[in-house]
Amino acid sequence: MDRRTERGPSQRQLRVGEELRHALAWILGRGAVRDPDLKGVSVTVTEVRVSPDLRKATVFVFPLGGGETEAVVTGLTRARPFLRRQVANAVRLKFVPEITFRADTSFDEAHRIDTLLRDPAVARDLGEGRAEDEETHGP
Repeated sequence: MDRRTERGPSQRQLRVGEELRHALAWILGRGAVRDPDLKGVSVTVTEVRVSPDLRKATVFVFPLGGGETEAVVTGLTRARPFLRRQVANAVRLKFVPEITFRADTSFDEAHRIDTLLRDPAVARDLGEGRAEDEETHGP
């Protein structure tokens, strides 16, 4: 494995990703994109991951209040050239990265884990584990 992938993103990647996230959130928040799939939908930009060479950016989005995530991603993909030009005006970079939109599934994953933890069988197992910890380590 490459050492860079083991360490995670660099400070520069994180900083550029955050700048792009803010710019895209501002552009989408003011309603500048006119696409039928985005009409009446508030889009949340949850994260932007930038490649090490800063040439590609993956934007994770989620429609506020739920809804058709795939339709939102399709609409944003159609508006990609417009959004890239708007980002170029808003953020000062040598190269504006190619933007790819993806649905953010982290909220669904968190809900799934929360549901699992609330399952009576899992709660019972967690309760037994806590009782054993208190017996050996005290309260």
